[in-house]
Amino acid sequence: MKTRKPTTSAARGSSSSSPPSQTLPLFSNMPRKSSLFKHTLIATVFFLLAIYAFFSTFFHTPLPPSDSNSDSSSFLLDLGGVSSQENPIPFPERVKVFIDEEMQEQLAEWLTGQEYWKRNNGWDHVIIAGDPNALYRVVDRVKSAVLLVSDFGRLRPDQGSLVKDVVIPYSHRISTYTGDFGVKDRTTLLFFMGNRYRKEGGKIRDLLFQILENEEDVVIKHGTQSRENRRAASRGMHTSKFCLNPAGDTPSACRLFDSIVSLCVPVIVSDSIELPFEDIIDYKKFSVFVETTTALKPGYLVSLLRKVPEQKIIEYQKALKEVKRYYDYTHPNGTVNEIWRQVSQKLPLIKLMINRDKRLVKRELSEPNCSCLCSNQTGIIDSLG
Repeated sequence: MKTRKPTTSAARGSSSSSPPSQTLPLFSNMPRKSSLFKHTLIATVFFLLAIYAFFSTFFHTPLPPSDSNSDSSSFLLDLGGVSSQENPIPFPERVKVFIDEEMQEQLAEWLTGQEYWKRNNGWDHVIIAGDPNALYRVVDRVKSAVLLVSDFGRLRPDQGSLVKDVVIPYSHRISTYTGDFGVKDRTTLLFFMGNRYRKEGGKIRDLLFQILENEEDVVIKHGTQSRENRRAASRGMHTSKFCLNPAGDTPSACRLFDSIVSLCVPVIVSDSIELPFEDIIDYKKFSVFVETTTALKPGYLVSLLRKVPEQKIIEYQKALKEVKRYYDYTHPNGTVNEIWRQVSQKLPLIKLMINRDKRLVKRELSEPNCSCLCSNQTGIIDSLG
C-alpha cells in the first residue's frame, strides 16, 4: 500500500512564515502568457495558410478536356444577394448611388473571364438570382446561363424565359400550420398583411386596400417585415380561410408561399405571375385566380369567396398539404430536389445552344431575339367561374 509522503516542517514553515510578494504572480505568469501568445500566433498562421490553400485550389483547378459530345456538368453560382441597395448617405446633386453596382461589374468581369465560362459561353452555368434585383446591371453579360429566378418581372424576354430558366419559390417566412383541416377555427374570410404602397404592378395593393378595408370579415393590414409582424401574419394566416396575394413590385411575392404552408387558400391577383414547378403542380387545385380589373370591382372579390362551400375549402386545404413540401428548402425531398430536377430538364437545350453558338454568324438584331414569351392567353376572369 502506498502512503502519502509527510510534509516537512520546513516546508510548512516557509509557506506560512511570510506573506508572498506582490510581484511574484506577475513574474510567474509571464512564461504562461508568452506561451499562449506563441500558440495563438501559430494557430493564426496555420489558419491563414489553410485559407490560402483553399482559394488557390478553388481558383486554379485545371479544366477537363472540352468535348462537345460529352456531358458537361453545370457550374453553380449563388448571386441572389448581389442586388441593388440604395446608399442612404446623401450625395451631391441628389444623385442616387447603388452601393453594389461596382461589385456587379467586377463579378461579371471575373466570371466571364474564367476558362469554364469561355469554354461554352456560359450556357452550362447555373446562377441563383432569386432577388428580383439580382445582377440587374450586368444581366445582359450573364444571361446565357440558366437563371434561377423568383419571376421575370424585371427581366426582358431576351434575358429570361421559361424555356431557358427556372422559376424558384421564395423561402416562406412564417411558421408552418400543423393543425387539422377545417374552417371552424378560421373565422376570417380573407387576410392580407404587407406593404400597402408598392411600385409598378404592385399599385393594385392600395386599390384593394380601399375596396376591402371596411369589409366585415376581411383583415387587411399595412405592415413591413419585422419579427413582430411575422408573428402577427402567422396568427392571421392560420385563422383565415383565404389569403390575398396581390402583385408587389414584381408579379410574385413571398406571401404566396407563406399562404401555402399556412393551409390558407391563396387568392392570386397578379396577371403576369409565373409559378414554380408548374410542370407537376396544378395550382388551380389549391388556389383561386382572379383577373386584376375584375378584382377591383367593389364587392366582387368578397362575394366570390363567400360563395365557396366549406367542403371545397377543405379540399383546397388537403391539396395544399400535399404540395407544401415543394416549398420547403429544408425538406429532404423538397425545393432543392425540384430545382435540380428542373435544371436537368434544360440539358438538351444547353447542348443545343452550345453547338449552335459554334456555327452562328454574329449579327445585329433590330429587336430582341427571345426564345419564349409566355403570357396569359386564356382570358379568364377568375378560376372559380
